[in-house]
Amino acid sequence: MAVEQYRQYIRHILSERRERASRQQRNAEEYEVQTIFDSEQDHYQLLYVGWRGNKRDFGCILHLDIKHGKIWIQHDGTEEGIANRLVEMGVPKQDIILAFHEPLVRSFTEFGTNVAL
Repeated sequence: MAVEQYRQYIRHILSERRERASRQQRNAEEYEVQTIFDSEQDHYQLLYVGWRGNKRDFGCILHLDIKHGKIWIQHDGTEEGIANRLVEMGVPKQDIILAFHEPLVRSFTEFGTNVAL
């Protein structure tokens, strides 16, 4: 599958999740869910930033990279599991690297393992 198609899938999923989170926010003028799309370096993030009451709140929900034609999931803070969603969209499991697992553990998953960096 083409890298450009993977970029489109990732942008679609992150944008969809941002929209869903935005609809759920109430009375949060200084709180938002943001998407970051770096198509030149192939880094993609969904994060939250702002204030909840008098407490600063910032964190990464999803972080994906595309390296050597494969999707590397660096962080997945969702219940659904972004890898499963990508598979539903047609991405072969061997093209999805669960980078949040140490390299040895990856071989025991049904997803891709290492590629030469």
